Amino acid sequence: MFTKIIALAAAVAASLSVATPAQAAALPLVNMEAVLKAAQIDPRRPDTALTPGSKDSVLGVERALAAKGLLDAQYVDGHFGTSTISAYAAYQRSLGYTGIDASGLPGPTSLKSLGDARYTVDHVVTAGAKITYHGGLMNARTKAMLIAAEGALGRSLTVSQGSYNPGGDPTSAGTHDGGGVLDISVDGMTAATRTTIARELREVGFAAWVRTPSQGDWPFHIHAVALADPDQSTQAQHQSGDYYLGFNGLANHAADDGPAVTPKQTWEEFQRS
Repeated sequence: MFTKIIALAAAVAASLSVATPAQAAALPLVNMEAVLKAAQIDPRRPDTALTPGSKDSVLGVERALAAKGLLDAQYVDGHFGTSTISAYAAYQRSLGYTGIDASGLPGPTSLKSLGDARYTVDHVVTAGAKITYHGGLMNARTKAMLIAAEGALGRSLTVSQGSYNPGGDPTSAGTHDGGGVLDISVDGMTAATRTTIARELREVGFAAWVRTPSQGDWPFHIHAVALADPDQSTQAQHQSGDYYLGFNGLANHAADDGPAVTPKQTWEEFQRS
């Protein structure tokens, strides 16, 4: 009797085009952490190499974009390069997103919407609510990262510029327009202390560099970008990718001049380590 009931339920579900639990479980998984990492690194690569551990998840996203006519089949390759970024931005615009919300960097809502009936999203990354901490505007994820770094350092840090500050500082070239980006004041600190702070920020998941007056029209400070923040501006995405690839995040594309940290990890990876 029980077997007949199960068979009848499956038949009814099929007739209504409703997935049974078994069918739902068969959907491939898309790891949002892996997709975000690839979306930051791949557009900055000089070639079409794949970001380790991201191929299957990126392919899931690219196949969904291709099915909607937004991505040519030749770019369904597991490389989240500029063509995939552009296609994803077009999908975000189709959802009504504008500006920084349609940058081509996947957010949890758009990624789940794109995957409807195609894939299931796991390892979801969320920026959280916008809040003020140490006088700087940031999101909850960035605040948690900063608190963790402060705890390891045993000192409080001063935020000289927060996130979500479009046009607020022309020298920032748009990096602070979105989320996940902070400038930390280092007034009165020794070079060794500045380096120690940058290293600890890197440990918890920031791409962090000590910026010097010789590099631009600014005082000594630490510039920090929260890796894999889904609210990042395009410029911050590029800096994240450059950090992973060993560059300094500046327009001169010079070698990374910050303290070496291995592995380079996100906030989520730090929490699991």
